[in-house]
Amino acid sequence: MTRYTTIVSLFAFATTAIVLQTSPGLAFSSEAQQMCTGDAMRLCSSEIPDISRVRACMVQKKAQVSPGCRAVMDREHAAARKREAAAQ
Repeated sequence: MTRYTTIVSLFAFATTAIVLQTSPGLAFSSEAQQMCTGDAMRLCSSEIPDISRVRACMVQKKAQVSPGCRAVMDREHAAARKREAAAQ
C-alpha cells in the first residue's frame, strides 16, 4: 500500500468514526463503530464528512449493511426511542 493510500484510509476511518460517534440520531457506541465503520465506508463514503448525509445514507441503505451492523443499529434505535419516551 502506498503512503498516500494509507493516509487516505486512516483519514477516512477516523472521519467515519467521528461521524458515527457524534451523530445525534445515530449516536453509535464503540461496538457500533466497530461493526459499522466498514459498511459506512463501503456504502456512504461519498457523503463523508457531512454528518447528516452519512447518517441519512446509513439509514437509507440499512438493508445493505452487514448483519452485525444492522443488529447494532436496531438496538441503538430502540434505546433512543425508549429515551425519547421517558423524556416525555
